[in-house]
Amino acid sequence: MEDGKPVWAPHPTDGFQLGTIVDIGADSLTIEPLKQRGKTFLAPINQVFSAEDDVNKHVEDNCSLMYLNEATLLNNVRVRYSKDKIYTFVANILIAVNPYYDIPKLYTPETIKQYQGRSLGTLPPHVYAIADKAYRDMRVLKMSQSIIVSGESGAGKTENTKFVLRYLTTSYGTGQDIDERIVEANPLLEAFGNAKTVRNNNSSRFGKFVEIHFNEKNAVVGGFVSHYLLEKSRICTQSSEERNYHIFYRLCAGASEDIRQKFHLSSPDTFRYLNRGCTRFFASKDTDKQILQNRKSPEHMKSGPLKDPLLDDQGDFNRMSVAMKKIGLNDTEKLDLFRVVAGVLHLGNVDFEEAGSTSGGCTIKNQSSQTLEHCAELLGLDEEDLRVSLTTRVMLTTAGGAKGTVIKVPLKVEQANNARDALAKAVYSRLFDHVVTRVNQCFPFDSSANFIGVLDIAGFEYFEHNSFEQFCINYCNEKLQQFFNERILKEEQELYQREGLGVNEVHYVDNQDCIDLVEAKLVGILDILDEENRLPQPSDQHFTETVHNKHKGHFRLTVPRKSKLAVHRNVRDDEGFIVRHFAGAVCYETTKFVEKNNDALHMSLECLVSESKDRFIRELFDNSNNSKDVKQKAGKLSFISVGNKFKTQLNILLEKLRSTGSSFIRCIKPNLKMVSHQFEGAQILSQLQCSGMVSVLDLMQGGFPSRAPFHELYNMYQKYMPPKLTRLDPRLFCKALFKALGLNENDYKFGLTRVFFRPGKFAEFDQIMKSDPDHLAELVKKVNKWLIHSRWKKVQWCSLSVIKLKYKMLYRATACIKMQKTVRMWLCRKKHKPRIDGLVKVRNLKKRMDRFNEVVTGLKEGKQEMSKQVQELDASIDALMFKIKGTIMSRIDIDHEYQGLVTRSEQLLTSMQNKKKEEEERERLKRIQEEMEREKSRRAEEEQRRKQEEEDRRLKVEMEQKRKQDEEERKKREEEEKRIQMEMEQQLEAEREEEAGRQAVLEQERRDRELAMRIAQSEAELIPEEVQNDAGLRRGPVVQATKAAAGTKKYELSKWKYAELRDAINTSCDIELLAACREEFHRRLKVYHAWKSRNKKRNTETEQRAPKSVTDYAQQNPAPPIPARQHEVAMNRQQRYFRIPFIRPGDQYKDPQNKKKGWWYAHFDGPWIARQMELHPDKHPILLVAGKDDMEMCELSLEETGLTRKRGAEILPRQFEEIWERCGGVQYLRSAIESRQARPTYATAMLQSMLK
Repeated sequence: MEDGKPVWAPHPTDGFQLGTIVDIGADSLTIEPLKQRGKTFLAPINQVFSAEDDVNKHVEDNCSLMYLNEATLLNNVRVRYSKDKIYTFVANILIAVNPYYDIPKLYTPETIKQYQGRSLGTLPPHVYAIADKAYRDMRVLKMSQSIIVSGESGAGKTENTKFVLRYLTTSYGTGQDIDERIVEANPLLEAFGNAKTVRNNNSSRFGKFVEIHFNEKNAVVGGFVSHYLLEKSRICTQSSEERNYHIFYRLCAGASEDIRQKFHLSSPDTFRYLNRGCTRFFASKDTDKQILQNRKSPEHMKSGPLKDPLLDDQGDFNRMSVAMKKIGLNDTEKLDLFRVVAGVLHLGNVDFEEAGSTSGGCTIKNQSSQTLEHCAELLGLDEEDLRVSLTTRVMLTTAGGAKGTVIKVPLKVEQANNARDALAKAVYSRLFDHVVTRVNQCFPFDSSANFIGVLDIAGFEYFEHNSFEQFCINYCNEKLQQFFNERILKEEQELYQREGLGVNEVHYVDNQDCIDLVEAKLVGILDILDEENRLPQPSDQHFTETVHNKHKGHFRLTVPRKSKLAVHRNVRDDEGFIVRHFAGAVCYETTKFVEKNNDALHMSLECLVSESKDRFIRELFDNSNNSKDVKQKAGKLSFISVGNKFKTQLNILLEKLRSTGSSFIRCIKPNLKMVSHQFEGAQILSQLQCSGMVSVLDLMQGGFPSRAPFHELYNMYQKYMPPKLTRLDPRLFCKALFKALGLNENDYKFGLTRVFFRPGKFAEFDQIMKSDPDHLAELVKKVNKWLIHSRWKKVQWCSLSVIKLKYKMLYRATACIKMQKTVRMWLCRKKHKPRIDGLVKVRNLKKRMDRFNEVVTGLKEGKQEMSKQVQELDASIDALMFKIKGTIMSRIDIDHEYQGLVTRSEQLLTSMQNKKKEEEERERLKRIQEEMEREKSRRAEEEQRRKQEEEDRRLKVEMEQKRKQDEEERKKREEEEKRIQMEMEQQLEAEREEEAGRQAVLEQERRDRELAMRIAQSEAELIPEEVQNDAGLRRGPVVQATKAAAGTKKYELSKWKYAELRDAINTSCDIELLAACREEFHRRLKVYHAWKSRNKKRNTETEQRAPKSVTDYAQQNPAPPIPARQHEVAMNRQQRYFRIPFIRPGDQYKDPQNKKKGWWYAHFDGPWIARQMELHPDKHPILLVAGKDDMEMCELSLEETGLTRKRGAEILPRQFEEIWERCGGVQYLRSAIESRQARPTYATAMLQSMLK
C-alpha cells in the first residue's frame, strides 16, 4: 500500500483485474482498479495477489515468474494466448488452451523433428515436448509411461490426444502399416462415441486409454484401446441443441443410395431417436450442395447446416470408410456396422398404444407395422417374436403349482417404451464394444517391452442439471486428482531428497473422504445404489433418502436446499444431493439414477436378440451372455451394475497409472461460444482451479520450481567467460558464478547434479549474465577474486587439518596412559576385593547406627540402658573396621565377624522396637479414653440440641395455635362489630325518618302561623310565640354510647409537634399518654409516606419499607377501630417476631426469575415495630431500629400488616436474635442507645440490662 505497486484483485468476468490497495480491513482489502480511478471495492485478503512488475511480460514456464499464484498464472496464459502461444508449462505440467482455429506451422512434420530428443524447456512449450519426454523417460528408465489429458468438454482433449499419438507413431514408428492404423483408429472411435453437445461440437461421450506398445528397441509394435462409461442415455434422448452420436447423421448424409434403400434410411427428422434434438448436418457450403434434398430435415433446410472447420458429416462418412479399410475392416464388416446402426434408428420409431382388451396391456400401433418389419429385418429377428417381446414379459413360476410354467405378462405403454429404449441402448453399447474390440485387433502385437498410454477422459463437470453420468465422471476425476497430487508432490519430494536439498516435506489436502463417500463398501453411494437396484421395487426417492440417512452430518454431503444456486434449492431432499468435490460442490438430481445404473435387459428380450438369425447380432450378445449368471430366472430383470463396473475399471486404470511414470496435459476451454481469440478469464480461472493447478503453484512457491543441470549452465554461459574460467569443471564454474554475483543463498540451492532456483530467480540470473560487456568484465574480476578466496580457504583448511591431526595424536597418547592406569587399578582391586567388600558391608552397618539413635531418642523409658547398648555396638563396628584396614583377613573371617555384628544389631533393634510398641500401646489407650470422653460430650450436646429443637417445635405449635385462636377471635369480633354497625345503621335510619316527619309537622305549623298573622295583623299580639325545643333528637342507646365514647378524648395531640411526640415517647412514664403518642406518631408517618409517594419524581423507584405483600394487605384491609382494651394490651406488651421473603423493586427486573430473593425480618414490641432487618444475596444486611430509623421502617401496626394471619411467617425469638447478632445488630443497637437515638423498647431494655 505504501509503494503503490499494483496487485491482482478478483473480477467477476476477467477473473482478476489490476488495482492498488488503498485501505486494509480486518479480513478484507479496499482496492482501487487501475482502469476505474476513484472507484473502490472490497476484496477478501486471500483473493488478492501480488503482480509482476511488467504485467505484459510472458514466460514459457510459469515457474519463472517472481510470484507464483493463480492470478499471475491466469495473466501469463492470457498474454501468451493473445500471441497465439497456446501452450504453457507449469514445471513439467503442460497447459493447453484451445485456439478454435488452425495455427500455422504448429503441428507440421518439421515441428515434430524439432522436438525429437530435446529436453523439456529447451524449446517452447508444446504437446510434442510432453510426448517426447514420455518416450525418453521410457527409454532411459525402462519403465512404461502415461500421459493424462484432462479438461472439460470442448477444451481440446481429443485433438491433443491425436497429436500425441501422431508424434509417437511418426517419430518412433517402424514405418509399417501398423503406425497408420493406430492414427486412423481415432476417426472410427469418434464416429461411434462422439456427439455434438452445447459446449462442444465433437465431444467424446466416453473415456479412453490408448496404449502405444514398444519393443526392446523402443520402436512401435502395436496398440490397445480401453474405453470407459459410454453415455447410453444419449442414444434415446438429447436436448434441443444437441445431437445423437455422429454415426447416425453421417450414415443419413453420406451413405450411398443403394445402402440408403437397403437400410430404409431417410432424413434425421423421421427418426424418434434423432428428431428430439438438433437434426441439422455439419457441412460446408460445397458439401451442403452435394447432400440430396430428401436427406435434409426441415430444420436443416430452414436454418442451414452446422459450421465447424473440423466436422463435415458427408466428408467424414467417406473418411470413416477409408479409415475402416485402412485398419482392416472389409465391406461386409462395414455393412454389418451400418445395418445395426440403422436397426437402432428404426427400433426407436416403434410406437405403442393401449390395448382394448381387459388384460390392461398394450399393442404396437398400425402405423409402426412397417417400421417393426424394417427393424426385424435389419436385426435378423422374427417380426412376430419381436412384437411379442416388446409388448409382453415372460415369467417362469417357481411355486404355487407346476414349477416351470411360463406366463406372459402384458406390458403397459410406458413399460413397453422403456423396454424398447433398453433394447436400443443394449444393441448400440454392444456395437460400440465390438468396434473397440475390432480396432484393437487391427494393431496386434506379440510381445511388448513397455508402453506409453494416453488417457483421454472428461474433466470435472458441473451443469445446471447433473445426472448419473456427471456423478461417475466427477468420481473418476476425484480419483485422478488424488493420483495427480500424490504423483506431483511425490516426484518433487523424491527429486529434492535425491539431490540432497533438505527441503521440508510439503503436505496437501487429501480428498480420500470424498472418494470413500462414493466407493466405500456397504455405505458408499455406489453400493447403496446397487442395493436399491436389487430391491423388488427400486425407486430413486428411496435411494436418495438412504444416502442422506447413511451419511447424516458428513462434511462432503448435504441436501440440495443448502446450495448457493436458486435452481438447486427448488430440488426436494429426496430428489437429489450435493457432493463437495475437490473443485467445488455439485448438485446431483437422482432421477433415473436407478435406471441408468442397470445395464441388463429382460431375459425375454435378451434371449430374442441372442437367438437372432443374423450371425453378427448373435456374436454381439454371445460375449455378454457367456459371462452372465446362468441361474437368472426368465422374465426377471437381471441386474448388472454400471457404477460397480465403472469403479472396477477405474481401479484397474489407476493401478496401471501408478505402475507407470506420468505426465500431465491440462486442456483449457477459453470461452463458452467456442470462437477464436476470445479469453473469458473467470471461466478459465475456474478450469485452472478444478484441474489442481493452483495447488501445484502453492507447492512450487514453497519449493524450487526452476532447476538446471550444471553442464547446461556451463554450456549456456561459457561463451561469456574468458578461457581461464572455462577450464573449471561445471559444478565449480556455477559455484564461482553464483558467489561472484552475490546472489542470496536463500534464492538457490546446489544439488548433486543441478542447481535449483526459487520462483523468478533464474530469470534474474539470466538477465544479469546477458548484460553489457563492462558489467561482464567486472563480473569476471569478481569470479577471479572468489576463486583466490576459495583456494586460500582450502589452504587454511589443510593447515587446520594438520594441526588437528597433531592434537589427535597427543590425545591418543594421553588416552593410552589412562588405559594403563585403569588396568593397574583393576588388578589392585581384584587383589583387595574381599577386604573392600567387607569394609563396604561394615560401613553400611555403621550407617544404620543413626537409625538406632533416632529410635532411642524417641523412647520415654529405659533410654539410658538402650543408649549404652547402642554405644557398645558402635564401638564393636569401629573395631572391626580398624581390624580389616590393619590386618589381612580372609573373606570367611570377615563374613563371620560381620554376621556376629548383624545379629547383635538385630537383637538390639528388636528389643527397642518392643519397648516402642509398649509405649505406643499406652498412648493408644490414652487416645481411646480421650475419644470416649469427646464422644460422651458430643452425645450430651446432641441431646441438648435435640431438646432445644423439640422445645422450638413445641413453641412453634403453640404460636400456630395462638395464631388460629386470634384469627377466630378476630373473626368473632368482626362479626360482632358488623352486627352492632347494622343495629346502629337501623337505629339511625329510624331516627332520620322520625326527624323528617317532625320537621314536616313543624314546617306546616310555621306556614299556618304565617298565614294567620297576615290575616289578623291587628291580633298579632294575641298569638303567642312558640318556644323552639332544641333538646335534639332522641337517639338510640347504642348510637349515644358510641358518640359519647368518640367525643370524650382524654388527650388532644393533633396540635403537637413531631419532636414533642418523639420526646414524649422516649421519656413519658404515663402509659396512656405513651400509647396515644405512639398512635399519633405512626398516624403521621402514614400520612407523610403517602404524601411522599404521591409527590415522587417520575421514573424513580418507589421506596419500600416493608414487603409488597404487607403494604398491599394494609391497603385492602383498613385499620379497625381501636378496641377499648387497648390500654390493657399496652400495659402487657407482647414481643413477636416475623420473617417473610422480600425482593426490592430495583432488583425484580434484574432477576425476573426470583433466583436471588431476600428476607425481611421484623420485631414487633406490642402493636408497633421495634427492630427491622433486610437480608439480600450479594449485599450487606440492612439493620433498622425504632427511633433512629423511623423514616425507613415499616409505619404500619401489627394488625395492619396482617403478619399474624400469614402461616409460617412468625418465628421464634431465638431465631431472630441469632440472625440479628450475626449481622452486627447488637453493635448497631448499642451505638443507637449510646447516641440517644433509639426509642425505649423491649430490645433496648434487654440490651441495657445485659450490658449492666
